[in-house]
Amino acid sequence: MVGPKVEYIIPKTIEEACSLALKHKGEAKFFAGGTDLLVQIKHQEVLPKYIINIRGIPGYDYIIHNERDGLRIGAFATAQSIAVSPLIREKFNLLAQAAGKLGSLQIRQMATIAGNLCNAAPSAETATPLLVLGARAKIVGADGERTVPIEDFFTGVRRTVLKPDEILVELQVPDLPPHSGGVYLRQTVRKALDLAIVGVSTVVTMDGDVLNDVRIALAAIAPTPVRARGAEEILRGKKITGGLLQEAGQRAVGECTRADSIRASAEYRRTIIKVLVVRAIEQAVEQARAV
Repeated sequence: MVGPKVEYIIPKTIEEACSLALKHKGEAKFFAGGTDLLVQIKHQEVLPKYIINIRGIPGYDYIIHNERDGLRIGAFATAQSIAVSPLIREKFNLLAQAAGKLGSLQIRQMATIAGNLCNAAPSAETATPLLVLGARAKIVGADGERTVPIEDFFTGVRRTVLKPDEILVELQVPDLPPHSGGVYLRQTVRKALDLAIVGVSTVVTMDGDVLNDVRIALAAIAPTPVRARGAEEILRGKKITGGLLQEAGQRAVGECTRADSIRASAEYRRTIIKVLVVRAIEQAVEQARAV
């Protein structure tokens, strides 16, 4: 059976790509790495009439850092380039950890960080690290540009704040305070090449033995990645004890709204949330004390 005809367009600039998407509103899809889009087309989950290939537009695959702006990642930077970047591994290692768990090596070499976010799967690997790092998304569209906190970027399963003519062009990540540590952990059915049953990212900042600040984000437990603010409040300003960690882990369980699924039951997810939150905080605290 012959599928529907698709027109393949290669714009030269981001502005041209946005104009094309506006012209073909509702009928066009942007293509960068294609690791999610091609699968969705294969399974007829999406059937665009136009594919706008933006991957060839130069100047959007950078990873740069300075003291004033912090980390800036171009939208077309691949998961693999983020996973192996000495800069990211040194200063934002939980993001490198998460990117390194995205699919296989072949997928990581094609998949872009923007694509991982814009696909907006609840289990997206890079979403929760960027949430706890306080990242912002720079977005360009036919009407100009805007910047949105990653916390406000996701609106539902495979839904974001992006308009049909808008493109995420850059991630902006502020530097962490001194004596900070961060960890990304996940549980999967298999050790590799699988989506997370639960993903946990955390960043802590220590003041001696006290948790001066703590941020926790959870993946694959709700329609969007979420902050576990109740658990954060239990820990913030306190000295770490086993009982306090267990209490925070249990509070994080309350964020789980996922029902039973093919990968895991809701009960199993809730059990794993508590285990991973406790483990992630312990590891992040250990990192923070070492710097």
